[in-house]
Amino acid sequence: MTDTTPVLEASALSKTFSTGGGDIHAVQEVDLRVDAGSFAVVMGRSGSGKTTLLNLLGGLDRPTAGEVRIHGNDLSGLSDGGLAVIRREEIGFIFQAFGLLPMLSAVENVELPMRLTREDPTERRDRARILLDVVGLADRADHRPAELSGGEQQRVAIARALANEPRLILADEPTGQLDSRTGAEIVRVLAELVESHGVAAFIATHDPTPRSHADHVYRLLDGRLQPEE
Repeated sequence: MTDTTPVLEASALSKTFSTGGGDIHAVQEVDLRVDAGSFAVVMGRSGSGKTTLLNLLGGLDRPTAGEVRIHGNDLSGLSDGGLAVIRREEIGFIFQAFGLLPMLSAVENVELPMRLTREDPTERRDRARILLDVVGLADRADHRPAELSGGEQQRVAIARALANEPRLILADEPTGQLDSRTGAEIVRVLAELVESHGVAAFIATHDPTPRSHADHVYRLLDGRLQPEE
């Protein structure tokens, strides 16, 4: 029987920050569903709440109100340890700043998430090399980040995000540090991985490039999520 459980689901999700100047409603009553094999994009200018929303969806922050479910698991009832397990086993994160460790080679960076799960060293090295091949970097596996271009570093970050076979990819401005041509190539790689691996992807960006590959496009305005016509 086909599993129809949404990979990512949010209901009335809200986050309010209290400051000396009053409350800031960064995310307001967001409803969202992303299924396996679906590529969703949220557009919004800087300060619109995109990063806050991603942090809530990925269990990196707790909401003021509402719920987030990852493949049916309600994050609100989990301890910090339980959230860490969900982040490690169910979610692959991709960040604008790549987040690679400079002293490690590309293949060693991809291996890192698998070290946390105590996977056999030989098996994790083999899987890391396979993933680098998937993103077109088989011949750069032993290079350190400083020896790679920005686009190549982001490909390594994508391979690392897939290391533990997550159901969900969350990406925060993945093309933000790349030129337009390289950014378009990174978006193409992500879209192909969503299709070939059946993962769900939710990307926050102000770059219009991902829209052409997306199954669903949203706008975030003053913390409110709206489907784009």
